[in-house]
Amino acid sequence: MMTSARARYAGYRFPSEIISHAVWLYFRFPLGLRMVEELLAARGIIVSHETVRQWARKFGQQFANRIRRRLPRTGDKWHLDEVVLKMGRVKHWLWRAVDQTGIVLDVPVQRRRDKQAAKRLLRKLLKKQMRPPRVMITDKLASYGAAKREVMPGIEHRQHKGLNNRAENSHQPTRRRERQMKQFKSAGQAQRFLSAHDQINNLFHLRRDHVTAAEHRASRTQKFEIWAEICSVSW
Repeated sequence: MMTSARARYAGYRFPSEIISHAVWLYFRFPLGLRMVEELLAARGIIVSHETVRQWARKFGQQFANRIRRRLPRTGDKWHLDEVVLKMGRVKHWLWRAVDQTGIVLDVPVQRRRDKQAAKRLLRKLLKKQMRPPRVMITDKLASYGAAKREVMPGIEHRQHKGLNNRAENSHQPTRRRERQMKQFKSAGQAQRFLSAHDQINNLFHLRRDHVTAAEHRASRTQKFEIWAEICSVSW
């Protein structure tokens, strides 16, 4: 009987080490598919950019789901923010929730920026986190307050643009990828990519404040070990 690790990569010409490395490159750094193809070619690994795309689409979310189960419990302070995503002539909104350490909690893509969209975000967060926050911090968009009064009426809510820098800064990797990809093509594509992208970046989220260089390197090594376990490759 084939093990789960072997079954996951069954039928692929390349071993798990190469596939997982390509997926890591694509989601971890602001690289296009052809750039990943070239980086692999420099190592003597000849694959097409279309193959990299298929690997990312199949394995990216699988790896992200395993990362979500492995990460420690998130913080009790939620920072919420939203930015516009233009896909052709259609405007969508990327809603983002992060905790006080910068870990991304969720990134739903929605057509609207109203009370119902904010309610969907809060309900999804409560379902995933399985507990309400201690404090919710947002900008002054009225939709947050209206949604909170119905979904989490007893939670402290602070509304001030200056307090929400953590959520706003968390949008920056998405903006870099959006420029690299010359905009997302559809809401579905954006949702698939960002759901995997942000979880993989959560794993490699390394805090540099109040740590020594040795502690930073040790933490990074631990992250790579976890990634190897998630991808079922040797380290």
